[in-house]
Amino acid sequence: MARENDIVLIYFEDKPLVFARIEDILADSKPNWYHVKLLLLQVPLQVVTWILRDVYINGAEFTMNGKRMRLEKIEIPEEPPITTNAEKVLDKDKPANNSNGAKVISFKDLKKKEQ
Repeated sequence: MARENDIVLIYFEDKPLVFARIEDILADSKPNWYHVKLLLLQVPLQVVTWILRDVYINGAEFTMNGKRMRLEKIEIPEEPPITTNAEKVLDKDKPANNSNGAKVISFKDLKKKEQ
């Protein structure tokens, strides 16, 4: 189930409409229903509270005013590893891994040699 601080994409009639962050999920008086407070990530920012069943928070389709709606939790993609400055310095003098064995030449280094 999507939780507080998760980012969701709201679909309207099977088309992506807007991203939102779940701010709060509070139980309703009816079992399996919740008050879901959403921060719509648009300009201007807007906060809405929808009363949804647990299955709707998990991505099942529901209707609002006869229109099909759906929430899809967004999984944050993994970031590539960050190269530190020390690694860049160590790799500077190594030839590039090209199939033809070519070496990358730094324009910065060439400019220093010309002066």
